[in-house]
Amino acid sequence: MTTPPVHAPDEAAVPAARSADVPGADAGADAGERSSRGLLARAALLTAVLSVAGSVLGLARDQALARLFGAGRETDAFLVAWTVPEFAATLLIEDGLAFALVPMFSLALARRAQGTVPGDPVRALVAATLPRLTLAFAAAGALVVAAAPVLVRALAPGLPDHALAVDCTRLTATCVVSFGLAGYCSAALRAHRRFLAPAAIYCAYNTGIITAMFVLGGRWGVRAAAVGVAVGGLLMVAAQLPSLAGQLRHPDGRPDRRRLRSRFPFGFRFGFRRDEGAGAAPRTSTATATVAPTPSAGTTAGTHAPHRGTAGQEAPAPRTAPRAADTPARPLALALLGTVLLFALCRQSQVLIERFLASGLPSGAISHLNYAQKVAQIPMTLSLMLCTVTFPVVARAVADGDTERARARVERDVALAAGLVLLGTATVVACAPQMVQLLFQRGAFTAADTAATAGVMRVYALGLLGQTVVGALARCYFSAGRANWYPLGAMAVGIAATAGAGAWAVGPWGVSGIAAANAAGITVTAALLVAGTGPRSVPVRVRRVLGDLARPVPVAVAAAVAGALVADRLAAPGVSPAVPLAAGAAAVVGVFAVLAPVLGVRGAVPAVESVRRSLRPVTRRLPHGRISLRIRFPLPRRLPPGARPRRPRKSRGSRRYR
Repeated sequence: MTTPPVHAPDEAAVPAARSADVPGADAGADAGERSSRGLLARAALLTAVLSVAGSVLGLARDQALARLFGAGRETDAFLVAWTVPEFAATLLIEDGLAFALVPMFSLALARRAQGTVPGDPVRALVAATLPRLTLAFAAAGALVVAAAPVLVRALAPGLPDHALAVDCTRLTATCVVSFGLAGYCSAALRAHRRFLAPAAIYCAYNTGIITAMFVLGGRWGVRAAAVGVAVGGLLMVAAQLPSLAGQLRHPDGRPDRRRLRSRFPFGFRFGFRRDEGAGAAPRTSTATATVAPTPSAGTTAGTHAPHRGTAGQEAPAPRTAPRAADTPARPLALALLGTVLLFALCRQSQVLIERFLASGLPSGAISHLNYAQKVAQIPMTLSLMLCTVTFPVVARAVADGDTERARARVERDVALAAGLVLLGTATVVACAPQMVQLLFQRGAFTAADTAATAGVMRVYALGLLGQTVVGALARCYFSAGRANWYPLGAMAVGIAATAGAGAWAVGPWGVSGIAAANAAGITVTAALLVAGTGPRSVPVRVRRVLGDLARPVPVAVAAAVAGALVADRLAAPGVSPAVPLAAGAAAVVGVFAVLAPVLGVRGAVPAVESVRRSLRPVTRRLPHGRISLRIRFPLPRRLPPGARPRRPRKSRGSRRYR
């Protein structure tokens, strides 16, 4: 059996490693693993770039909202209605539905590759799940529309403009259907190792909201932003449908033949061999067979390299764990879907607690919390892009029974994500006032709003490491495609801690106390998820994970102090906030880059080495791609007048002329 290739751009694929009874097979496996890691890194980079573009558009959306409507009662009413798309995105796109569907599609792809199931398991899965889920999404959206007054009253009982919040909630309720379909398409495409279209959905979404606000804002007020939510949801689905339809239309993953061959005007013909698609059945023969790439050169526990018998036949390979692909097909279990959605709902309920507690504070408190949270969570979103890309890899490894490869992947992802998010946390803490002033302080957003939002941002940043650990480890709990109630219990404990601490801290500290309670609650959940790994999920090594999480913390503290000193020194009334922001961020990155290798932060040295190699000339990095042509032409000699030129003689044993 072969592992489906990983696609970085929409077309590039990782070829499956091949093994044969010839010298150098282990070296070929190493080369295949290195190629797989490289293309996974490029896929993560592509996803991160598009996510950054979506985040930039999200900031532009928040800037437009702040400029057009300020931070008053109208904005508070819309932000209460904004709870619907926030919950829908978490439940149906980012965490909830993806945790259930990606393992199911990975299992279907594994069965398709084995060829043991009649028909196409992927198409059968789509036919069995998509119509039912669409009806469920439509019913949930209709329920939100009907219960909008009750929802608004429950979310913000002290809200001044209740009727406006109800109107915005009913307009945004359409996103339940569109986000559900968009999340389904994203999960299917990521399982097929297609990341371009799923990563671009938030660009389309925010573009729709911004356009609606500027086109309809003068006539409909803040309701135009709610209309933009509905339009943006439709654009999210439209951005992914062509790619998903292509995957279902061509189950072997074959691209167009015209893209496989190129003719050049010099008479040479270059043919490119097709790699096996995400679900293509492997080609086997008596000499070679395809195997999944392994983390090491030799055969380790959990890998399934075929053992050779006599006459070139394959003998059964030993396994350390049964493969999920060998088990009978399971429908979309209600227990699995229930645990996943309840976990995502419980995690997102932190926003409900914050807005409930802030509704009794002066006007603008909910807006300050919203703007601070949006900016502060950008580092967490970017750091989790790697886990988003590798989640199908972990799910496929679990489906193949390769727990060693799944564990190594999860541990590496947690360490790298922790380092990235702590770098972003240090930048947010050091340069929060300059960030808010540069992004929002214009129009109806005043300097007092900037100071309040920056203070809340710095408190929010204390919980970014916990948010990242929860997002990274929750995937390994659901990677087997089975119901798991432990993450829900851990999240419920964290929510209880958030609610209790927030109710106690909102009185003396206001919005900053609410943000501190959020950070404390999510950190409790992260600690419980780390402690609970083992038989409930991918069995990671807890001590190693804790060490990887602890090493970057002092580095981030030192970087934040240095960046804050630089940014505060350069900040002045007549100076643009971009100058101290750039200087402070550069100081944070410089201190982090110097101290991280010294303190042994995992991934710091390989990251620096990768950057250094990327700066080399292309011909040095790819010597096999250089072509040197040396052609000698005979130069004519000057002859005396009346002399006849001699015919050149052909040398023996050579085609060259002297």
